Formats: sequence, C-alpha cells, structure tokens
Amino acid sequence: MAKYSKKVVERIVGLVKSDTYTIAEICQQVGISPATFHRWQEEHEDFAIAIEEARESRMQFFVQEAKKSLLKKIQGYEVTESKVVTIPGKEKDANGKPKPIIKEQTTTKKHIQPDTAAVIFTLTNGDPTRWRNRQTTEVTGKDGKDLFKTLSDEDLDKEIADLEKKLKQ
Repeated sequence: MAKYSKKVVERIVGLVKSDTYTIAEICQQVGISPATFHRWQEEHEDFAIAIEEARESRMQFFVQEAKKSLLKKIQGYEVTESKVVTIPGKEKDANGKPKPIIKEQTTTKKHIQPDTAAVIFTLTNGDPTRWRNRQTTEVTGKDGKDLFKTLSDEDLDKEIADLEKKLKQ
C-alpha cells in the first residue's frame, strides 16, 4: 500500500483532473484503499484542497468543451467524408492474399445544419426575458376583469370546496 507523499498526491490529482474516474478506480491505480483516500482528505487539508481544485479544473475543462460543442451546434459545421473502393490486385502480400488496388476514391464535404434544439436552448437560457419556452394562461371574466377580486376569503374557500366536490364525483 502506498504511503502519503507528494508524488502519490500529484498522481491522484492528475487522475482526478484527467478523467471522470471513481474514487475506487483512482485508489486502485495508485495502490491505496478508498478508506485511505477519505482518511487522507480528513487528515491532510492540503490533500483535500488539491482534490477539490482538481475537480474544479476538470469541470472548467468540461464547460469549455461544452461551449465549443454548443457553438458548433448553433452555427452548423463542415465535415469531410472519404470513400475508397478497392479491388483485388495481381500482386500478392506475405500471406499470399491479393494486394488491393484503389478503384475509386471520393472525398465529399458535407455541411451539417444548425441544431434547432441547441438554438432554442441557447435563446431560452441566454435571454429568458425575450425567449421563453413556456406558456402562461390568465383567466378572466367575460368583461376582462378579475373573476375573484370581489370575493371574500370565506367565499373563495366555499368556491374551492365546491370545485373539489365536483372533481371527486
């Protein structure tokens, strides 16, 4: 079992930063038990701080990548696809199989359209005052006035009780 050292801490911090390993996976890679990992967090403040900073660093990386991906989804992007068609040739390889000859090779550029869901997500979250993804309904009387403004609390309670009775029927 590994002992607490700067080298082991650096290795653990590097693993936390690099991927979404579980604590058990990290402990297995550095040769400690999960109980040791948790004990080190409690006993060594510098270790706890380093782990938290590594997690924050990893999350910031994920956020940056998500922003780049979202931008591509909003704007659309180009991809290049290659297709190669081969036929068996007359020459043989070391195993006695015919070496393939390229019959046809095509390269195509495709434009991937912006993703509507990504655009809606960005607008509703980035400018919620102008872009809402919800509807509101206001109920008023036939003259446009508030239906319940003139009713007392007791009258409102009676109306609610009557409606509840109708729902149970």
